[in-house]
Amino acid sequence: MKDCLFCKIVKGEIPSERVYEDDDILAFKDIAPAAHVHILIIPKLHIDGADALSHDEPKHAEIAGNLIMTAGKLAHELGLKDGWRIVTNVLTHGGQTVRHLHFHLLGGEQLGDFGSKLLF
Repeated sequence: MKDCLFCKIVKGEIPSERVYEDDDILAFKDIAPAAHVHILIIPKLHIDGADALSHDEPKHAEIAGNLIMTAGKLAHELGLKDGWRIVTNVLTHGGQTVRHLHFHLLGGEQLGDFGSKLLF
């Protein structure tokens, strides 16, 4: 996508502090960290968000799985042995500010009790 911030980061048009990269995935430090460790993990292929993942696109399942597997790999490599969290925000009311699928890997400190605020 032409004006997508994360697509520009993938292309190297905008600098980032990259911590992982392979053929399909890029991970880099968030410029406004919400935790001691805050890494953004994105597919290089532009997908608008989790809401845009489609069963009709075989590559989408592979990408979604690779994003989660990369989060685990990075958590291990970064020494987040006491725990970590991955989050994806979806659409405006879900807090998504960049319309490109991405996961936040958060850790390195005691994180707030997010789960107790959810209604079951």
